Amino acid sequence: MASSKTGDGVSETQTGKKSKKNQNQVDESELLTVPDGWKEPVFTKDDNPRGLLEESSFATLFPKYREAYLKECWPLVEKALGEAHIKASLDLIEGSITVSTTKKTFDPYAIVRARDLIKLLARSVPFEQAVRILQDDMACDIIKIGTLVRNRERFVKRRQRLIGPKGSTLKALELLTNCYVMVQGNTVSALGPFKGLKEVRKVVMDTMKNVHPIYNIKTLMIKRELSKDPELRMQNWERFLPQFRHKNLSKRKEPKKKSVKKEYTPFPPPQPESKVDKELATGEFFLRESVKKRKKMEEIKVKQAEALTKKQEERNKAFIPPKEKPLMKKTTKAPAESKLDIEAIKDKVKKAKTKKLGAPPVNPAPPSSTATDKKKKNQSKNKS
Repeated sequence: MASSKTGDGVSETQTGKKSKKNQNQVDESELLTVPDGWKEPVFTKDDNPRGLLEESSFATLFPKYREAYLKECWPLVEKALGEAHIKASLDLIEGSITVSTTKKTFDPYAIVRARDLIKLLARSVPFEQAVRILQDDMACDIIKIGTLVRNRERFVKRRQRLIGPKGSTLKALELLTNCYVMVQGNTVSALGPFKGLKEVRKVVMDTMKNVHPIYNIKTLMIKRELSKDPELRMQNWERFLPQFRHKNLSKRKEPKKKSVKKEYTPFPPPQPESKVDKELATGEFFLRESVKKRKKMEEIKVKQAEALTKKQEERNKAFIPPKEKPLMKKTTKAPAESKLDIEAIKDKVKKAKTKKLGAPPVNPAPPSSTATDKKKKNQSKNKS
């Protein structure tokens, strides 16, 4: 009885753990619903009139090629941070930027935003975009992609796939997520709302895992259209989203000649018969040596005789004259049944005579009266 109770207790604890895991796996953003048009109230000096107790500071390094741009835009950076009462210093000798709070700073989260600002500036993000991080509804995410792919050539190809031809893929991702995305070296810097940053990170990580970004962009487009419908907003969208299966296209070509493997047997192959075994089987083993020699000589003589006959035949081929072709073709005699028709030949000859020029006709027609009258008139005219 005790064992059954303990077993039930263990099963309950296991199911409890599983249910907790499943609850944690569910995305919190999908469970929470925020009313449309709601905004968090702005943090003012009235919320924290006494300011901060301790001074806090952050510093970051920047590459050498970024020095000239930072020199140009540094007055704008100081002005933007000055509004939040944060002090910024640029050290060109060490190549570092430092931000720190002052006695006038009232917003405790302002220093964290200033830290993100200098990080983005160091990662080649332009100042016009990086300043947006100081807003309340903005956040940033720097995704490291350098260590995700071992092969350098493969890494460059996948990074280029994320950018797309003439930056079209990156632009589509920016429009769908409302984020600014900057691919630089071994990192991807993203700036925008929290929900958009989550989608950007998913797309970037999938691209580095050899999943084309167009698939994720397609799902984002469908989600965007579904979110516009108020009826579908609270429903499950899995039935509408496309299911892309990974296909391994690079299959190994099968060889033309396939070697069929024999079935494995633990027993060794049978031992081949020796010369003595063969002689025992035929009975030659019990013959005398003289008889064996005689038999071998007879076999040799038979082989020699066969070889001589073959050679003689090959020699005699040269003396055999080739077959001559007949010079005159055999004339085929006319059949006795078909005899010459003499009368038909005579008729043909008569007809041919009429066709000759100047030959008189066979049956001349009598001259007509009209023809004689014409001849007389012509004669009288010539006389006159």
